[in-house]
Parts: sequence; structure tokens; C-alpha cells
Amino acid sequence: MQMAAHTGSHLFGPLLARQCLRCRAPLRQRSCAYSVVPPPLDSEEKRMLDRFLRVDHAGEYGANRIYAGQMAVLGRSRTGPLIQEMWDQEKKHLQKFNEILAESRVRPTALLPFWNIAGFALGASTALLGKEWAMACTVAVEESISEHYNSQIRALMERDPERYTELLHVLKEFRDDEMEHHDTGLEHEAESVPGYWLVKNVIQLGCKAAIYASERI
Repeated sequence: MQMAAHTGSHLFGPLLARQCLRCRAPLRQRSCAYSVVPPPLDSEEKRMLDRFLRVDHAGEYGANRIYAGQMAVLGRSRTGPLIQEMWDQEKKHLQKFNEILAESRVRPTALLPFWNIAGFALGASTALLGKEWAMACTVAVEESISEHYNSQIRALMERDPERYTELLHVLKEFRDDEMEHHDTGLEHEAESVPGYWLVKNVIQLGCKAAIYASERI
């Protein structure tokens, strides 16, 4: 009986975990001492993980402030509920990275006060130009964040996918949310903005600069 119970747990455990991931409510029972990020094996791995977590937290923090700025302008418009829905997902992302940083004892970037102001200003200023401008901003930012998540996912997969299983689950789930926001922006006429490609490239250049600085400061 004990062997049968063990076999059943072995077979159904991964299935339950996949079901939980789809419903965005991970209820997996963990036998490891950590919840998401494994303890680093050496100083090199610690520096890598610290950079990853610090910039991911900064990115989600900045995205929250952008949506806050958009809601301040468009919150009472017909676009308000759509922006609020995307913002609510970003709030969950930020909360998760707050937990991961605390658990892993990683300090956030010292630039958070700047991203607080810059993110809100970007969101509010584009929203003041109209719903389409707000969506163009969303497309540019979410595409940059998604690409950055993808680069981290590739790095962890090349290094040791089994060791980073939990962290990869988080990154892939959040990456998919960001791409959903990106697609939502396109569906709501982001590309109708005059000089769309120029606007997009300028915003993404700023995102790349923010990523570079947040990893290191």
C-alpha cells in the first residue's frame, strides 16, 4: 500500500502542478527549503541571480508606475477597465518579486525613487495624448520586458533547467502576461499613433537604459 501511494503521488504530482500553473494559483507542495530561487552555489551564481532578481523587480515596479500614470488620466474613460485589468496583473508580479527579493536577501535597485517618478510621468504623458498613445507605450514597454524575460529564461535553461525549475515557472508565466498586454495594446490601435515606430523605438531605448542601470545600481 505504501509503495502504491508513493507511485500515485509520483505520477499525479507533475499533473497537478501543471494545472495549478495554468490557473495562476500555484499550490504545489514543495519539499525543498526554498520556494523559488535555489541557494547560489558560488559567488558567480549569486551575482547572476542578484542581477536577474533586481532588474525584474525594477521592471515590474516601473510597469506599475506606468499603469498608475495611465489610470490617473484615463481611469474614468472607456479604456479605464482595460488598463486596470493589466495593472492588476502587474501588481501581482511586483508582489511576487517583493517576496522573492526578501527570501533571497537581494536588495532592490537604488534607482526605485527615480523609476517611481519616471514611470508615472511616462504613463501619464502618453495617456494625455490619447488612448492610442497609452497603448503604444504599453506595447513598447511590454515588448522590452518580455524580451528581457526571454533572455533570462534562455540563460537559466542553458545553465541548469532542473535546478531553476521554480524560477523558470515564474519567469515564463510573467513573460506570457507581458506578451498578453503587448497584444492587447496592438488590438487597441497602438499602431495608429503618428510616428509609431519612432515612438516605440525611443521608449524601448529608455527601457534598455533602465534595465542596464537597474542591474548594476
